[in-house]
Amino acid sequence: MSIEMTVEERQEFLAEMHVGIISIADGERGPLTLPIWYDYEPGGDLWIITDETSRKAKLLSAAGRFSLCAQTEQAPYKYVSVEGPITSTRPADFEGDLRAMAHRYLGTELGDAYAEANSVQGQIVISMHPKRWRTTDYNKQYG
Repeated sequence: MSIEMTVEERQEFLAEMHVGIISIADGERGPLTLPIWYDYEPGGDLWIITDETSRKAKLLSAAGRFSLCAQTEQAPYKYVSVEGPITSTRPADFEGDLRAMAHRYLGTELGDAYAEANSVQGQIVISMHPKRWRTTDYNKQYG
């Protein structure tokens, strides 16, 4: 029995709310690997928000691509790892990007407080189209 997810399963899992782990090539060093909020709709691009002057943004610009892994924290474990090219970079919008992302991760009340305490000044949205997928769903073996 295969423990790989189907195309539909992997897209649905990635669209669920998980804190992602982003990895970005960093020249002669190991990749920069950090937790990050992200959003994704099945069949579309995955997107993140970051400060345009951050090391992350500079490495993303240089690499032109990144990897992201989302996983469950409870057994039987599941994960989806995606890698692909950056498809766009644009200034972040307060309502459509910052507040929406804050609502996704913190709910309406805390999300509004977070958004109001932060600015989109200097923030950018970076989108990536998943080209390579790796998946595991141990529920298929042990669930």
